[in-house]
Formats: sequence, structure tokens, C-alpha cells
Amino acid sequence: MGDVTIKINDNGPLRIEGEVRLLDGEGNPYDLGGKAAISVCRCGASANLPFCDGAHGREGFSSCCRAGG
Repeated sequence: MGDVTIKINDNGPLRIEGEVRLLDGEGNPYDLGGKAAISVCRCGASANLPFCDGAHGREGFSSCCRAGG
């Protein structure tokens, strides 16, 4: 596997870029269909969990995380 980047989008999902395996709580892999990037829900309102479907915008989810404290 190569480099992976995870970006915490303001008021939105985690954007994961690079070759990754995403596993559920039992260790079963999700089929990512060879995608080079995925967005994972942070708001919990997605109808397609664990993936983002844009529900954060409809729900008014608000969270801005910054590195370095």
C-alpha cells in the first residue's frame, strides 16, 4: 500500500485518498470498487453509512477540527 491522506472536512465527512481497506466492526471488508478516494460520514445521518451521502448539509452538521491543539 502507498501513501494515504485523511482530510477532516469542515462541517462534513472524512475524505480518505489512497489505497485503503475499510473494515466493519467484525473485520469484514467493504467493497470500495477500486475507488482512489472515499468520503466517510461524521454526522451519523447518512442513509449509506459508513459513507457520506451529503446528509451533513441537510442536517446542519457543524464541526471544524484544526491540527495543533
